[in-house]
Amino acid sequence: MSTTLIEVRPAKTADAAAVAATHDEAWRSAYQGIIPGAELERLINRRGPAWWDSAIRKGSRVSVLCFGDQVAGYANYGRNRARSLQFDGEIYELYLRPEFQGLGFGRRLFAAAKRDLVQSGLKTLVIWALSDNEPATEFYRNLGGRMVARSSERFGPKSLDKVAFAWTN
Repeated sequence: MSTTLIEVRPAKTADAAAVAATHDEAWRSAYQGIIPGAELERLINRRGPAWWDSAIRKGSRVSVLCFGDQVAGYANYGRNRARSLQFDGEIYELYLRPEFQGLGFGRRLFAAAKRDLVQSGLKTLVIWALSDNEPATEFYRNLGGRMVARSSERFGPKSLDKVAFAWTN
């Protein structure tokens, strides 16, 4: 019988290529048919290994969920960027490779990011999701997120609605 280690840990520069590949796969899966094709490709291509390497080197909070020796997902997070929302922290991104979705790994990654934020004194948090990304909005609702704001974001010629979910404990 073999055992596979599943862990959430801070990303290392050696993870940059795997995080970029995870970003690519997760974004294609999540946003195909929602974000216009050319714009989606542009957004994916700007986040290659060099971008992630730089973010990790500069001290951005990026955690990876590893399944054995494979990066299955990542989260990046920090201080809340929306001054109009009275929350301390924000999870900017939380993505899993499609084959690792629906297995509880997203919950583990979310809990680890939230715990890290709380340990840094950022006790309340917010996360944004595109309204049309039903798996994401359902995921955040199931985690106890409360919808607190709506906004929109332009992707090329298309404006898409997004919602903010918050946790206060």
